[in-house]
Amino acid sequence: MTQHQVYQDAGFGAPVPRGTRPAVVVVDFTYGFTDTQYPTAADMSAEVAATRRLTDAARAMGVPVIYTVIAFQPWEREALPWLKKARGMAAMEAGSRLSEVDSATGIQPSDPVIVKHGASGFHGTNLAGLLTGAGVDTLIVTGATTSGCVRATAVDAVQSGFNVLVPRDCCADRAAAPHEANLYDMAQKYADVTDSADILDWLRDLARAAA
Repeated sequence: MTQHQVYQDAGFGAPVPRGTRPAVVVVDFTYGFTDTQYPTAADMSAEVAATRRLTDAARAMGVPVIYTVIAFQPWEREALPWLKKARGMAAMEAGSRLSEVDSATGIQPSDPVIVKHGASGFHGTNLAGLLTGAGVDTLIVTGATTSGCVRATAVDAVQSGFNVLVPRDCCADRAAAPHEANLYDMAQKYADVTDSADILDWLRDLARAAA
C-alpha cells in the first residue's frame, strides 16, 4: 500500500472549501530569515518575490494583507523555553533589523503587522480577532519557515475556524526535507497546498463575481 493510499484510507486529504472573503498572512519574512548575513536566515528571494506578486494583486483587489514578525524583549531570552531550545531565535529582538519585515515583500504602511513571541501567528496575538472582524473566511498562509511558523500558523488558523490555503512557492525553509515533509502533512490534515498562480486565478474570479 502506498503512502497516499494510507492517508486516503484514513480519511485525510479532503479538499478545503474556499469562501468568498480571503486574507493573506505573510509569516516572518523578516531580515532575520531572509538576509543571509544572519545565521538564522536562508536564501528566500524566490519565495519572497512570489509572495510579493500575490500580495500586490491581493491588495489591489481589496483583500487584506497582514504580516507577522517575531520580536522578543531582552528579558525573554532566558525566560522563554522556546529560546532555550532554539537559541538562535533570541537574536530577533524588538527594534532590531532582524525583526523588520523585508522591504522586498512590498509591505505597505497600511498593512497590519502582528508581533508574536512564538511560532504561531495566532498564539498570544489579536490575529484571530482582526480576521474575524474583517469577515475573513479563508486564510492564505505564506512565509517562513514552512516547518515552523508557517505550519504553526496554518494549524492554529484551522483551529480558529478558518479555511486555509498554502501556496508552496510562497513558503520557504532552511532545508528541502522539512519543507517538503511539512507541506505534505499540511496538505493531508490542515490546508490545501497549492501555488500562487492558482490562488491568483481564484482571487480574480472572486473580484469578477463581486463586480
